[in-house]
Amino acid sequence: MNLRSLTAAVVALALALLLGCGGHGMAQERDRSMRYVSEFPLVGDDGQRVPNHTVKLPAPIEGLPGVVTVANPTGKTTLVEFYDLNCPFCRIASVDISDMVDTDSELRLVLVPYPVLGPASIAASRVELAVAQLATPQQFYAFHHRVYAQRGTTDGLRAFQIARELGFDGRAVDSISNSNTITQTIDGHLALGKALGLSATPAFIIGGVAILGYPGRNALQAIVDAVNACGKVLCEARPPI
Repeated sequence: MNLRSLTAAVVALALALLLGCGGHGMAQERDRSMRYVSEFPLVGDDGQRVPNHTVKLPAPIEGLPGVVTVANPTGKTTLVEFYDLNCPFCRIASVDISDMVDTDSELRLVLVPYPVLGPASIAASRVELAVAQLATPQQFYAFHHRVYAQRGTTDGLRAFQIARELGFDGRAVDSISNSNTITQTIDGHLALGKALGLSATPAFIIGGVAILGYPGRNALQAIVDAVNACGKVLCEARPPI
């Protein structure tokens, strides 16, 4: 893999992000209040309130470059996940969500690469987005799971090695991952996440609501079931007859 050009691209993107956001620390401070908003009384598996807020999408997320619908494109209920390949809670969520997809044929899962945890994540995401261009949705999901199955930090080289192990052409992956198109795609994902107030990973969009952080398997399943039943993340309780 062309590590010199990949490193240069990552540094350039990281600098652009810092300049655009006014610095990572300032961005965190600006988003701090959003992190603790709980517009709906959702409770996670740990018994704590789940931060959430209503969002209005400017356009369907699944139509954006680099976004992949990996489960039932015609499913009744859509779950959109913004994730970072080095996010430990995203790793936990990936196992649970895979099981949810296997047991709920009407669940439509949309994945949005969201590399917010530093240069290693950006480099890995460049490779991942190259894979997205070369792969079927099922192949992309296999890459997604293979990354989360390993331990330690995933950078561009490790992501590239995984892509090669799964049979993708190294030259094609290298060429696409180092392109300006991929830089623009990452910029677009980060800008969208910022506009939606997604100050934590993983973050989910479902039923017009952003859920910040992973609430746990049972809580996420309850939210999906509620949206499936009444179109809202929390159905109104009916008074006893």
